[in-house]
Amino acid sequence: MQHADWTREERRVLARLDTPGKIQDFLNALPQNTSHEATCYSPRTVLRERSAHCVEGALLAAAALHYHGERALIVDLEATADDEDHVIAVFRRFGRWGAISKTNHAVLRYREPVYYSIRELVLSYFHEYFLNSSGKKTLRAFSKPVDLHRFDRQNWMRSEEDVWFVPEYLCDIPHTSILTRAQIAALRPADLIERKAGGITEW
Repeated sequence: MQHADWTREERRVLARLDTPGKIQDFLNALPQNTSHEATCYSPRTVLRERSAHCVEGALLAAAALHYHGERALIVDLEATADDEDHVIAVFRRFGRWGAISKTNHAVLRYREPVYYSIRELVLSYFHEYFLNSSGKKTLRAFSKPVDLHRFDRQNWMRSEEDVWFVPEYLCDIPHTSILTRAQIAALRPADLIERKAGGITEW
């Protein structure tokens, strides 16, 4: 990556985000993007607007990892039709996978790099991925890690326009199911106390 392609202020911020933990702390400090209009900010726009939702946070995390010489990888977590998908940036340390995640809730957050595979990492989100209204567990599938380098020509990191082509691509690619129909039918709803905890918001 050419650091000169970023502004001085952007380089100042990105240079500080030299570990996954620091990137996660930075995302946690950003207010949740609650724009009345649907957005998909590029990392540049997130740095300027100082707000992000899950996809925007994952893109910024991936850009920060890339800035420090790592691969810019994201994974899509696919939920049932009555819930929302979630996108995470993934990274490796000591041969294990971890994840950086932007969310406004108490769950679906950072994962330490202790997971042997992407599947194992994704499954760590399963029991926390439920509807607060009913406790229904909704995580169903996941994508392979997507290297955002494929979008370099579309300037995904520094575009002044929304980068909808990224989530559109995530919707189009194959996902790996994690449950059989029998397993889905046998799922137990989350406990009431879990649902109460799931209702806690950060912003």
